[in-house]
Amino acid sequence: MSVWLPSAPCTPRACIESKGSVTAVPRAVLRFMAVLVVVAAGAALTPIGWGSPRLRGRIPAGAVRWWCRTIVRAAGIRLRITGTTTPTGGLLLVANHISWLDIPLLAAVRPARMLAKAEIRHWPVAGTLTAGSGALFIDRDRLRALPETVASIAGALRAGGAVAVFPEGSTWCGRAQGHFRRAVFQAALDAGVPVQPVSLHYLTDGTASTAPAFVGSDSLLTSVWRVVSTRGLVAEVEVGETIAPGSHPDRRSLAHAAQAGVMARTQHRDHCTSVAQAPVKIRRTARRRPVSVASMRIIRHTGTATARATSSPAADA
Repeated sequence: MSVWLPSAPCTPRACIESKGSVTAVPRAVLRFMAVLVVVAAGAALTPIGWGSPRLRGRIPAGAVRWWCRTIVRAAGIRLRITGTTTPTGGLLLVANHISWLDIPLLAAVRPARMLAKAEIRHWPVAGTLTAGSGALFIDRDRLRALPETVASIAGALRAGGAVAVFPEGSTWCGRAQGHFRRAVFQAALDAGVPVQPVSLHYLTDGTASTAPAFVGSDSLLTSVWRVVSTRGLVAEVEVGETIAPGSHPDRRSLAHAAQAGVMARTQHRDHCTSVAQAPVKIRRTARRRPVSVASMRIIRHTGTATARATSSPAADA
């Protein structure tokens, strides 16, 4: 694994809370089956290769939005979408990353081509669906491939399409957040398109919930079951104001502005600091080498729950 890959301190053991407000098992089973049926129905009705511009245009955006919202609701989640509307034409959608649910939530705002890690290509079923949807893939183990990926994103944006990206590069628990990587914002600059920040968060009883988080060693099956078993989950999607092309001179300032737009709407809690530091304790109990003093300084320097990704040339890419 490359040393520059984005990382998060969040783990299922340290971050995911169980409040006991879970549904009865029969209801959870029904929700689980409903999610499978909705996903399978959409896959069966979607022609392979619809990600190409010619085929993608044959599927109405409204139908894609409806399908994605149905997936979320089938899991027993109430959906709230607020904020501004998304413009037509080329658009870079950027959001914080918590769960596998983030993907249908963004598509419910505006159907877009996702930027996904290359490993997903080899996942059973999901890999085929992701590739067929027209997703753009990034090989995170090959730093030299990054310029080619940026060029591919810029090309899709110039063609008038929307591309959805999670610039943190890793999922966080929902009560902590990482910093935005800069490379993808170069694509927006090169294509001359706006950037729209989207804030995603999940609630139960009006407070931030970590139940939908898909972090650390968590398996997809475990995460899906936890979601369908939790009562009263609400997914809130807040669409921020677009950042106009040309309003920022470089990718650094553009990434900072986009992250500020997301952070302004993300609910953080004081205990996020303990969440970010929890993996250090876990590593010690497992008799592994503790994090370095430099890493601890980084955590303290943020003054929030965010822990920066491993320092590398890619962090400035």
